[in-house]
Amino acid sequence: MSEKITKHPNHAAELARLNRAIGQLEGIKKMINEERYCVDILMQLKAARSAVKNIEMNVLERHMQMCLVKAGKSGDDNEINSKVDELTKLIKNFS
Repeated sequence: MSEKITKHPNHAAELARLNRAIGQLEGIKKMINEERYCVDILMQLKAARSAVKNIEMNVLERHMQMCLVKAGKSGDDNEINSKVDELTKLIKNFS
């Protein structure tokens, strides 16, 4: 019995972005501990949220370019439907 081996996209490029976002969050913790001005903290939180959103979109884009396209090329209707359902659920969660 052969098992289907699925190769997932490499997201290593996102590690540097994640590390920067983690650094931003650490900075926000420091700002809170230092009792910095609320608006300054909120601006940094917005920047951190934006950074994470960009990472999220990069991973989603890579998923669509590789996993969804691969399923389409496979010609396997079950695989295609599975990936479309998966993507639909992801998009609903993003809203």
